[in-house]
Amino acid sequence: MDGFLNLNKPLDFTSHDCVAKLRKILNTKKIGHGGTLDPRATGILPIAIGKATRLLQFLPTQKAYRARIKFGIVTTTDDLEGDIIEQTSASHLSLEKVEPYLQEFIGNIEQIPPAFSAIKQDGQKLYQLARQGKVVEVPKRQVEITNIQVLGWHEGEYPELEIEVDCSVGTYIRSIARDLGEKIGTGATLAGLNRTLSCDMTIENSLTFEQIIAQKENNELKLIPLDYLLQNLPQLHLAEVESQRWCYGQKIILEQDYNDGFYCTYNHRGEFMGITQRYEKEGTKLIKAKVMLYSEIISN
Repeated sequence: MDGFLNLNKPLDFTSHDCVAKLRKILNTKKIGHGGTLDPRATGILPIAIGKATRLLQFLPTQKAYRARIKFGIVTTTDDLEGDIIEQTSASHLSLEKVEPYLQEFIGNIEQIPPAFSAIKQDGQKLYQLARQGKVVEVPKRQVEITNIQVLGWHEGEYPELEIEVDCSVGTYIRSIARDLGEKIGTGATLAGLNRTLSCDMTIENSLTFEQIIAQKENNELKLIPLDYLLQNLPQLHLAEVESQRWCYGQKIILEQDYNDGFYCTYNHRGEFMGITQRYEKEGTKLIKAKVMLYSEIISN
């Protein structure tokens, strides 16, 4: 069983919980995930099974989220999971007052991740340090937000804004909520989050645990093929002799002019073999297997 699953993660499940549950459902231990989701977040959690676990690092990194931001409330975790540290009515706010500030978040920006996050500092995750009551100095990071679209506005004492965010890997939507509230002056926190795009998987094609169980029981469960999500990588097609040498782990001299980097690699029969690294040494263009999924040519 080798391939990917597009899991629609339910509320109050950690990413680790999802992996553990799928190991039981699929009766296999070799399962990993691509991109952690907070327990209070829902949506796409890319799942790799078998040989696919070795390909997670090469998958596309662009993300998309649908988020609800609640104004007038500030929490320790920048979402409703944490303790409230400030609370004041923001009923005077309107979409017309808030929307112009969203433009300040688009582009390459510096962002301070939440103190309660899985980022490691001195070998410990920040949320572990924060729970110990330690003062956590969170380093800034550069992220890219390509688009923010308003989906809805809900009036009230603590009004809520619904947005869709297209962003790079490493972007914290909780930080956007916190910083937007600071800019406006009312404070804000993340009230809901749904990931709609990850590793080229979309929410429309995702599967719940119940659907996965039903499909498996009916022998209808089909994994996403190993190379299907690697469209972000260029392709390399090898001749028969080159394919054999590649499977033996030998370096191969290239006559063609390829750019340095990683390539989705196929043998002379068009079968996917793994990932190749192209590099140059002393003026000679070489390739070698980076991730070898098969140690011999697949077909006889």
